[in-house]
Amino acid sequence: MSENILKAYAVLLAGGSGTRLWPVSREFFPKQLVRFFGNASLIQNTVQRLFPVFAPENLRIVCGEKHAHEITRDMEALNIPADGKLINEPCGRNTAPAILLAILDIVKKEKDAVIFVFAADHVISNISEFHGKIQSAMTLAEQDHIVTFGITPGYPETGYGYIEASRNPAGQGFAIRRFVEKPDFETAEKYLTAGNFFWNSGMFAFKASVILDEFENFHPEMLKQVRDMISAGNLSFDNYSQVESISIDYAIMEVTQKGVVLPSDFGWSDIGSWKSLYDFLPKNKEGNVITAGDVILQNTRNTFVMGHERLITVNHLENLVVVETPDSVFVSDMENSRDVKEIVGTLRQEGRKEYKVHTTVYEPWGYHKILEDTRDVAVKRIVLYPGAEISALSADEGERQWLVTQGTANLTLNDESLPLKENQSLRIAAKCFRKLENTGKGELEIIEAIYHQNSGTGVNS
Repeated sequence: MSENILKAYAVLLAGGSGTRLWPVSREFFPKQLVRFFGNASLIQNTVQRLFPVFAPENLRIVCGEKHAHEITRDMEALNIPADGKLINEPCGRNTAPAILLAILDIVKKEKDAVIFVFAADHVISNISEFHGKIQSAMTLAEQDHIVTFGITPGYPETGYGYIEASRNPAGQGFAIRRFVEKPDFETAEKYLTAGNFFWNSGMFAFKASVILDEFENFHPEMLKQVRDMISAGNLSFDNYSQVESISIDYAIMEVTQKGVVLPSDFGWSDIGSWKSLYDFLPKNKEGNVITAGDVILQNTRNTFVMGHERLITVNHLENLVVVETPDSVFVSDMENSRDVKEIVGTLRQEGRKEYKVHTTVYEPWGYHKILEDTRDVAVKRIVLYPGAEISALSADEGERQWLVTQGTANLTLNDESLPLKENQSLRIAAKCFRKLENTGKGELEIIEAIYHQNSGTGVNS
């Protein structure tokens, strides 16, 4: 191990759904998986900035089970095996149980490791300064402090929680006086003037023994529940859903006497809203940000535009957010763009699929894209990765029409095995589909039409 690599562990929290970044971030494809800029997802960017100071084998990622396959693919794209690094939560229980899961996994290998906790979906622009603060936090953690990275505020932000530091230094940090909730603008201005208030970044460093002692002091039942689940190898939904849902701030940081805040200024943003993404990114001379898509702006200023499939034109407008996806368009004034979270709540209450999934849905075996969905027929493009297989494509019991546009496969219908090749079309009767296997070396692509009215009794090639 290089002398520049810390003997410490990095834990990434990769849960949550990022509702304030809808319609791009959705429950089944949250913001940590999204490529907002460049060719890397937010979680890939996070991992890449950590590995100069952490050993790859000392990475742990806590995520939901439904996101594990895409996070695995993101790690493999960086040539980082995901085996032993992913900790899957059966359901979300906030940050304290998630962090505790990772700690108890790590101490099985190293009893009193120094552990850092980072969000998988934050961005940082000054990487060298970030690495320097990690070194400072390591020193504080080794002295039995529980360290939180406090971001020096550059303006009176009302969308972040704040940490008030005491005037008493603790090494390069300061004892924590209190945590405060998101303030109004006038209060945020006072915090900025005071000089001892910092944005709460949600990043931490501590020794395993120190934080476990605090869990024992303040949340012994949670510690016992999670420890028993891990010891019994029974991390199930039924068991984990009984654990208290509470943040690490409320559970530990607001009650411990060992907390210190490390003032930090390394170009941090939590990308918690379209406005925060706009604030983070460079602007053109009109103050506009265009991150993707086919976009034409005319007499437009201080506006954020993100497109995907359609041409977007904006004329004579200011201070807007315009985000287009294949099935939804979001338009808002910049300052109130966080309110999209309430829109997502409305979509959920109405049972709309747009809050949960995109037209392209990723699965462990590949993905499928909805091309058309009417009362009579649903048309999809289905892609299977090499070596993948599936035993069902849809809950719909209607007849299917397939066209193999790429690759080779083996299809099992009832007890019959049928090889498939490129440019082959076939009709599959209702209820007789059993299994599809990609037998080629490349991706298998099929265009599928499912007819909602049942017809036919077999296969016509």
